[in-house]
Amino acid sequence: METKKQTVEKKKREGKKSRGVSAGLVIVCCAILAILFYAFILGNPENFMNNDPNNHPKPGNMLGTIHKGGYNVAIVITLLLTVIALSVERFFALTKAKGKGNLINFVYDVKSELKKGNIAAAEALCAKQKGSVAAIVDAGLKKYQEMEVATNMTKEAKVQEIKDEIEEATALELPTMQQNLPIIATISTLGTLFGLLGTVLGMIRSFGALASEGATDAIALSAGISEALVNTALGIATGAAAIIMYAYFTGKIDNMTYAIDEMGFALTQTYAETHNS
Repeated sequence: METKKQTVEKKKREGKKSRGVSAGLVIVCCAILAILFYAFILGNPENFMNNDPNNHPKPGNMLGTIHKGGYNVAIVITLLLTVIALSVERFFALTKAKGKGNLINFVYDVKSELKKGNIAAAEALCAKQKGSVAAIVDAGLKKYQEMEVATNMTKEAKVQEIKDEIEEATALELPTMQQNLPIIATISTLGTLFGLLGTVLGMIRSFGALASEGATDAIALSAGISEALVNTALGIATGAAAIIMYAYFTGKIDNMTYAIDEMGFALTQTYAETHNS
């Protein structure tokens, strides 16, 4: 039988194997894609009058209009692509952590087997469900069985051991589930701030055109306004996407932690009710 230390080390190794994609690598790749997109797609001469990027965009050409937002657009696009990439990564990671079957049904079935005293059937359900939640429940079930044969502890101490085992297993699995979410949360603010920065730069450019000597430079004025409006739109879209994705994934994690708490309570309560020592 594995010792507590061996079990913890085993879970740490499994956690390292199941770690998600590095956010740093994702950001670098998204930055490269954003720069290429800005330079060659948005900046394609065909998007502008007389095939000159220094002129107005062709009527109705959104790619050229976005390009007029300036280099700050590439930064905001980097943030937007990062949100999309990390959201896709988190979707698959949390789906794997949840397991194969319906989580509510899994909790209900395990609790039913516990009430019957059928620990082996509960472990079989965990093996079938797979994922982080099932791994935590399985760790609690193994500790449950260890406490049944332990003779040198009080019932209260055994119940506490089961509870501690579940909390320890949760502490090992939770960081994997939450990985990259702080980056998405940060981008929800950065996207808006960089959009605001581009807006301010665009307005400075516009007022500079208005303050120039002689006739108003219409091209410079319109370019400044485009820069301001494009950055505002992209910044708001990026911030909104990050907020929505962060709320969605934290909600999924909350559902899983609720299931874990429910199973922890069921294990300790069942042991306390069915064992005299």
